[in-house]
Amino acid sequence: MPQQDLKKEIGFLAALTTVIGTVIGAGVFFKPTAVYGVTGSASLGLLAWLIGGVLTICAGLTAAELSAAIPETGGMMAYLKRTYGNLVAFLLGWAQTVIYFPANIAALAIIFGTQTISLFGLTADDHHSLIVIVAVATALFLTLMNFLGAKAGGAIQTVSTVCKLIPLVLIIIFGIFHKGDVPFQLFPVEIGPGKEFLSALGSGLLATMFAYDGWILVGNIAGEMKNPKKDLPKAIILGLSAVMVIYLLINIAFLMVMSASSLAGTDTPASEAAEIIFGAFGGKLVSIGILISVFGSINGYVMTGMRIPYAMATENKLPFSKWFSRLSKKSKVPYNSGLFILLIAIIMMMIGGFNTLTDMLVFVIWIFYTMTFAAVLILRKRDPQLKRPYRVPLYPVLPIISILGGLFIVINTLFTQTALAMWGIGITALGLPIYFAMKKNHIKS
Repeated sequence: MPQQDLKKEIGFLAALTTVIGTVIGAGVFFKPTAVYGVTGSASLGLLAWLIGGVLTICAGLTAAELSAAIPETGGMMAYLKRTYGNLVAFLLGWAQTVIYFPANIAALAIIFGTQTISLFGLTADDHHSLIVIVAVATALFLTLMNFLGAKAGGAIQTVSTVCKLIPLVLIIIFGIFHKGDVPFQLFPVEIGPGKEFLSALGSGLLATMFAYDGWILVGNIAGEMKNPKKDLPKAIILGLSAVMVIYLLINIAFLMVMSASSLAGTDTPASEAAEIIFGAFGGKLVSIGILISVFGSINGYVMTGMRIPYAMATENKLPFSKWFSRLSKKSKVPYNSGLFILLIAIIMMMIGGFNTLTDMLVFVIWIFYTMTFAAVLILRKRDPQLKRPYRVPLYPVLPIISILGGLFIVINTLFTQTALAMWGIGITALGLPIYFAMKKNHIKS
């Protein structure tokens, strides 16, 4: 849809709730397993959550300058295109199409399947095939629901956003005041046996980044905001600060009822903590709330994911662009793009687990996030006349912190999870021959 056709109806509150609602999803309920598994201790795990939040706020403060100065629908793709040109913007769109959105859908669907069978007293290790069946069925159902139109997907999103807050609030309030005998300390920061500090912290940070991810997607609605140059930066900053506080509180609540090693040893940490706090029946009720939250998160990625290949296809940037850009007659939904995303997600469900998929998508997207932070520095020098109603505070300190944090995540993953990183780079690089093959006659400047 052309920029000029978009109605400017979104205000500050809607943008703020979009940031919070997009970021808070399944990660906060399930990533403690990976965080405490790789760090080996409560204190280092909490430090990873804290640094992840601070880095995300720095990133939000930095990217907000671009969001305000270039308030175009498309968000990060628009920033990268202006700074680096068509190739980098295309590779981002390609990576989002074949890695980021399918991997998010696949990982969340796997978690939905795991949580579902756990609700019935079954173990994940003994019922992997059943988990995959539930995951595929869930992703297929939500894709078909979104084919009915934006109203159907939006209704699911509204209900799930409300429901996701209920288990969060309950676990935080009752968990922190739970009278248990699980000792943990914040200081001094300890590392688990056999761990190396920097690599353990880096792996823990990578795990938290999935829980914090999604904040930059609010830039995609800039073209539909009433006052993006004023409201968008505030929404990102305030929203991420609230998210970090919530994440720290719920992890403290987890650690009040379960040890770090116990959290690391379960696929459903939030549900087990809820059962300890509220008993079997209360725990199951909280688990149902978590299921609804995960369901809504999957819906959000299904709803937004299918728009990426569609947008690229409308500019003839993909092979078979006519097929990808086809809309359903009644609901005007890019159903072929949705089916393509679903197919890749199903393949991922069959070959990868939750943590593998999320680590790969975080690694790939943080390559582009880091380029976005660098774009702030580049455009300050190259295009000083660009109107910037919001400027990064403490410039250039915060952009440099964001860049260094991004480089740490990317480089640490390259050394600690080399095979996974190579897969991510390789799949992204597959976009290069497609770009050059399409460039001559189709890709617009």
